[in-house]
Amino acid sequence: MKILPFKIPRTEDVSFLVQFDDEPHFYDTLHQHPEIQITLILEGTGTLYLGDYIGEFKSGDIFVIGENIPHVFRSDKIYYEDLPHLRAKAISVFLDRRTLGNNFFNIPETREVSDFFKRAKKGLKITKHTKKEISSLLKNITQVEGLDKLIQILIMLRLLCRTDNSKFLSNYVTDGDVQEIDGKRLNDVIQFTLSQYHRPIGLEEVSAIANMSSSAFCRFFKHRTRKTYVNFLTEVRISKACNYLREKDSTVIQTSYKVGFNNLSHFNRKFKKITGYTPTGYQKKHHLIHHPLKSGLI
Repeated sequence: MKILPFKIPRTEDVSFLVQFDDEPHFYDTLHQHPEIQITLILEGTGTLYLGDYIGEFKSGDIFVIGENIPHVFRSDKIYYEDLPHLRAKAISVFLDRRTLGNNFFNIPETREVSDFFKRAKKGLKITKHTKKEISSLLKNITQVEGLDKLIQILIMLRLLCRTDNSKFLSNYVTDGDVQEIDGKRLNDVIQFTLSQYHRPIGLEEVSAIANMSSSAFCRFFKHRTRKTYVNFLTEVRISKACNYLREKDSTVIQTSYKVGFNNLSHFNRKFKKITGYTPTGYQKKHHLIHHPLKSGLI
């Protein structure tokens, strides 16, 4: 059984599921499904875990999630505090390549779509002007039915196939033999890390979450994510630091301690290594251009 398989609830009278989410927080369990998912974040902020990628998401972001990529949109902690003015909203289209027949996307006229599905297996983030066009199409898709909906989805696919305004997110395509118990372990570790990154975490503690010895856990985590747990934890912390540094009243030293670093010079080195900026440089860049820096560890 694959990592926490998730069945998309599609009814018999539709070929493609168009889903509008409006919840206190996004579905927060690591999962995968055979459908290709195209998601527009309307409201909400948090951390996206996808394959071996860790990065922020925010309103206006558009992600393409390929077949069977383990992923989770984990809303920020504040969304779990039952505040009525905060909502997690998104529009998602779920596409099953077999819906229109096993060969539909292999005919000459649609082979570029099949190639796009292959690229999507590493996850994509849509950027620049294409993001605005896809956002408009996704919103319009929720307003139409029948043939008009299918036409809009095909137009969206054509645009996604031909645009250069996208970037790969993950370098790792999960193999197909992940056992259910391994999926649960990985989900538990990720959820624990995303909620406890702000304090010291030792290998013994996180290994206990996975119910494994430290040595077995290190091997397991490296095999499933292609990175060590320490590197994963550091990336989570730096991703959260980026969020704090975009707040004008947050200083570098405050941010360092908020995300679990107890040594400022160590924080500065790790931040520069992962983002390419010093924390001060990152903060100045954001405040000068007056809009959120792109999501992800860049």
